[in-house]
Amino acid sequence: MGKGFDEYASEYDAWFLDNRNVLYSEVNLVASVLKDAGKILSVGCGSGLFEKILREEYDINITDGIEPSECMAEIARKRGLDVTVATAEDADFGCEKYDTLLFNGTPSYISGLYAVVRKAYASLPAGGKIVLVDVPKESSYGIMYNLAKALGTWNHPLLQGVYPPNPYPMEFVSVANWRTTAEKITMLDNAGFTGLRFMQTLTAHPLYSDLAEEQPQEGYGKGDYVAIVAVKPF
Repeated sequence: MGKGFDEYASEYDAWFLDNRNVLYSEVNLVASVLKDAGKILSVGCGSGLFEKILREEYDINITDGIEPSECMAEIARKRGLDVTVATAEDADFGCEKYDTLLFNGTPSYISGLYAVVRKAYASLPAGGKIVLVDVPKESSYGIMYNLAKALGTWNHPLLQGVYPPNPYPMEFVSVANWRTTAEKITMLDNAGFTGLRFMQTLTAHPLYSDLAEEQPQEGYGKGDYVAIVAVKPF
């Protein structure tokens, strides 16, 4: 996975910048669940694009990140992050070093997600939070991405008229493994987290999701980008 993102680092940023309303709908969602988050570690920070916007426009300062792609990490460092190059599976989250561990758009790229969730639980202090943000497998985007992945291309009659004008690059779609919201809830419950709460955005069909910037809504029943916040109990 890291090599693919090394090769397409600039394409990743370009896609988000070309889909500005999708980007800011997602940033609004992430910002809404990071209020009073304390010290945050961004696991899979990518190019640091979200962290840069959160710092400059939302007064949410994330200083530390983990990212397996060296090219992505280098861009993130230029944007002010202290980045360790490592996978989520291999990374050291510290011992009660962070109040919140943020996984924004990264759960689908972590093969051993449950082991990572358990490691996050062990590393957090009592009252610490884990935030999993991603496209649910059961959502419109999730179904569309999995169809494109199975077909190996966006250019197929079954997808004609279904996907947005500027779809997520196949290089990223092909290496992802989206999970249902129910699967992630089970992982968090089994790891010992409690107090789960949910926020969602991208509630329009993928064809129309970049037409307007959205503010997040509670729940997870209709959004194509969902944040789950869970707490390590005292």
